[in-house]
Amino acid sequence: MPERIRHILEMIRFSHTVFAMPFAVLATIMAWCLPTPSGESVTLTWQTCLGIVLCMVFARSAAMAFNRLVDRKIDAENPRTASRHIPAGLLSVQSVVLFTLACSLGFVASTLLFWPNWLPLALSIPVLAFLCGYSYTKRFTSLAHYWLGISLMLAPICAWVAIRGQVVLQHPTDILPAVMLGLGVLFWVAGFDIIYACQDAEFDRDAKLRSVPAKYGVPGALRIAAVSHLLAVLSFAILPFTAPLLGVIYWLGLAAVAGLLFYEHALVRPSDLSKVNLAFFHVNTIIGLGVLIFTSIDLLWN
Repeated sequence: MPERIRHILEMIRFSHTVFAMPFAVLATIMAWCLPTPSGESVTLTWQTCLGIVLCMVFARSAAMAFNRLVDRKIDAENPRTASRHIPAGLLSVQSVVLFTLACSLGFVASTLLFWPNWLPLALSIPVLAFLCGYSYTKRFTSLAHYWLGISLMLAPICAWVAIRGQVVLQHPTDILPAVMLGLGVLFWVAGFDIIYACQDAEFDRDAKLRSVPAKYGVPGALRIAAVSHLLAVLSFAILPFTAPLLGVIYWLGLAAVAGLLFYEHALVRPSDLSKVNLAFFHVNTIIGLGVLIFTSIDLLWN
């Protein structure tokens, strides 16, 4: 059993939770600190915080496990992914199906922690369907990377709705800070996912799978990824205009993020993809946690 749990955590890349979780936590802090349009104070309870963490873990785990199920035959044919747990026989299809169902039920059940705010429960099934829908996107659109970006964009938006759902219903513009934060996440994630997909450009083309590298080639894909990251920086730059409490500390942090993104692109060349994993995981982990830390410090300081 411990070995099976280890295999499951490896399969869903549990360590990659650091890409979305910091922005859900950051949206939680923003929803708590920023004033509402009517000037009401926002109460942050331990049930709400627990609910956000559980929803993040369960939703991501369900979506990742579902992706491994849907792509198991493709993974088996791709030399880079043939050693993944289902193709390699380390996990059975049945066990992964059960895990996916358990995480899906856990996600829906966790939204009850936000009651009497009923919006998270009402939106839980559509959100989960959208997250799992990503697994099919490479079969019909090269914009799959941006579908993934929107999936992670939902993290801060859903956290905001979980805390200020009733405020959003009365004042729809209240959600703008979460949307701008989410847009930054969308373009950031899409950009680094395009870089990561460059490793499979030739395989995707041969397998009739759609991706930006398969359609435009690695050089073109890296340029599109750079544009996506520029849009991410611009989105993060607009955020302070929707969240007035952000100040100098935030801007200094944003400058550091822009520098890290520039470094990420300097690591990868069309003729040399050997450092893709370094750019994908290590640099982006620092970016995600960095945005959380410097923005939180700025909010709490003010």
